[in-house]
Amino acid sequence: MFYEQDWVMRQIKLLVRFIARAVFKKDTAEYKELIEESIAGTDILHRELMLLVSEGRICEAENFLFDNLDKTMRGHLALALDFYERLNNLSDEELEQANFSREEIKDGLNNVLDLFGLDFAREMFS
Repeated sequence: MFYEQDWVMRQIKLLVRFIARAVFKKDTAEYKELIEESIAGTDILHRELMLLVSEGRICEAENFLFDNLDKTMRGHLALALDFYERLNNLSDEELEQANFSREEIKDGLNNVLDLFGLDFAREMFS
C-alpha cells in the first residue's frame, strides 16, 4: 500500500511539474499572488483555498475550486496546479484526517487538465 501511494505521489508531482514547465515555463507550480491577478479575483480564490486546506476541509476546497475555475484564465490553471501540488505534499495522515486520498488528488488534477484542454499530458503519466 505504501509503495502504491508513493508511486501515485510521484506521478502527481511529475504531471504538475510537466504542465508548469510546458505552459508557464517554470520549474514549479507554486502560485504567486500578483496585483494584476487580484483584479480578476484569482488571489482571493487562492486565499480561500489555502484557508480551507489549512482547516482540513479539503473536499470543500476542491468543490470551491471547481465552482470558481474559469478555463479561459491561465491564472486559474496555475492556481489549480498549485492547489493539487500542495495537497500532494500533505502527509498520508493529513489526507486521511481530511477524508481525502492521493487517488482523489490525481483524479482532480486530471479533471483540471481536461477542463483546460491539456488531457494529452494526463495520458503521458497514466
